Parts: sequence; C-alpha cells; structure tokens
Amino acid sequence: GRAVPYLGYFRDTSRHRVLADVRQSEQGAWFYRKRNRNMVVEVREDVEVLDGFRWMTLGQVHELLAAEDLVNMDARTVLSCLPFAGPGLHDAIPAGGDGFRAALLRSCSGAAGALHPTGDILSWITRMRATTDVHTRWAPLDGLPGWRRTDGGITHESGLFFDVIGVSVRAGGREVNEWTQPMIEPRAPGVIAFLASRIGGVLHVLVHARAEPGYVDVVELAPTVQATPQTYDALPGEARPRYLDTVLGARPEDIRFDAVLSEEGGRFYHARNRYLVVETEPGTRAHPPDFRWMTLHQLTGLLAHSHYLNVQARSLVACLHSLTGAAPAS
Repeated sequence: GRAVPYLGYFRDTSRHRVLADVRQSEQGAWFYRKRNRNMVVEVREDVEVLDGFRWMTLGQVHELLAAEDLVNMDARTVLSCLPFAGPGLHDAIPAGGDGFRAALLRSCSGAAGALHPTGDILSWITRMRATTDVHTRWAPLDGLPGWRRTDGGITHESGLFFDVIGVSVRAGGREVNEWTQPMIEPRAPGVIAFLASRIGGVLHVLVHARAEPGYVDVVELAPTVQATPQTYDALPGEARPRYLDTVLGARPEDIRFDAVLSEEGGRFYHARNRYLVVETEPGTRAHPPDFRWMTLHQLTGLLAHSHYLNVQARSLVACLHSLTGAAPAS
C-alpha cells in the first residue's frame, strides 16, 4: 500500500523536539492488550501540507472538541498527553471572573496542591492492582455462553452489548483503496463522565480505579462513570454503576461539558459516547475506596507514563483542557 503521510517525522525525531512520547492503552473492554504510541513532535523545518491536512492552532482544536463527532478518538488521546501545567498558569490566563474556570486553572497549574498527594495516589493505584484479580484467557468464539452466530455476524442473545459484523470498505486517501474487515457495532451509545468539585478552590475530578479484561496491568484510572445505560435496564438495580444516575439527573447549570464524540472508527462501527463534566457541590470529599479526587495537574503528570489513565479518561482530560481557553504549555 501507499506510505503513511508524515510517519517519518515520528520514526526519526533527531532533528526535532519531542513534546510527548508514551504508549497508552485503548478500550480494555473491547481490545485485548492493545496499545498505541502517542506522540507529539515539534518540527523545526517547513512541512509540506498534503491534501486532507491543515495546520490548526491548539485553541482551534480545543474549540472543535465541543462539536459532535468532529475530533476523533486518536486526536483526543494525543491532545491529552501534551504538557499542560506550570506554576504561573493561573496568573498567565485570566479567569475573567469565572469561578469554575479559575478553579480549573488552579487544578492545571499544580501550585495550589491537591486533596491527595500524588505519592498517595500512586500507592493507591498499586494497591488496587495488587488486590484485584483478573484472569483473562483466550476462548473459541463458538464456546462463549450467550453469544451466537447469525447471518450478519456475532450477537448476544439478550440483544444488548454489541455485535461483531463484517464490512467491505472503499476509501480514498488511505494506504489501500479497499479492504474487508470485522468491526464491533455497539447496540447503544454510552455515557462517559467526570464528576468535578471545587476543593479548597481547586477543581478536582473523581476518578475510578477500574479493572477491564484487556488491560496490560489489571487496573487503570477511568472516568467517574463509564457505562452504556441501556445495558443495565434488564439487570437488578444493584448492578447499576455508581454515580450513573447522578450524571443523568444533573441540572443543566451543573453540566460544564457535554458533547457526543465518536470512538475509534477503524475498529468500531458507529461507536459513540456522550462525554460530560458535571460539577457537584463545592467541598465534596467523600468517596468509595475505589474512587479518588484528583487534580488535572496530577492526571497530566501520570499521562507522561503508560497505562495509568484509560482512553475514556484521556478524552475527558482533553475536553477539560479545552475549557481553560488556553493552549498547552511549551
């Protein structure tokens, strides 16, 4: 097939400046140990702009995150890995009298501290990984209880979850013009949300230490809510994810970010989730043992390392950064 445009800039970075370079996981419920290398390289030479490409400011991309199905999942995860901190951030970017934005900027800068020290957060993650047992093994598709093969693919007998379908694709501008492949088609859109609270004047988000079968290291930090509500309609009430009803019942004035965004279009067919940031009462501190309040500065610091934040949380980090009205620090 044809060469991948611009790939050479990432294979040989010796002439340029690497701003971010880290391997990150993808959907642990649908992929088995899938990782991608997330990179941002600042080039130091003129770059030919090919058809289908445009230069945009980071501010422009941040604005587009609020548009439905426009900034794809891969772009969002790379954006989240960019450095976005600095002790002078709050002073350099005026909040304009917006209390939420001021708290968000303090959260990004790191100068105002956090409810839980980062060392305690790392110890908590290690403890959750050490005490959570997940045993994943390969199994034949025709040996999975509840799943059956149909004329169109593989589906669950309940009509929930997702289908595995086959597609024939014709596309311009790719390495090859046409191909066939299997894809995962969700039965319903999901909800991905952070609960946020101002603690000591600093915005914190409530993260969940979540185990999924496809993770390399058992547990990664996930959003407060990561669920497909339709899935739980047929299940007992106690199976319903914690905080899901809090998010779905949020008052409009408490919703700080709300956009329906697509997931990885190369493997998933029309997979879409509603991404939200919902602010709760200031000073909220109580949480279950598998949840912790963290600042954006702490999350961004962990994103310099592999397998701490899952792909859904990384998307929300990029969305939160977009609410500052600022570009990441150089």
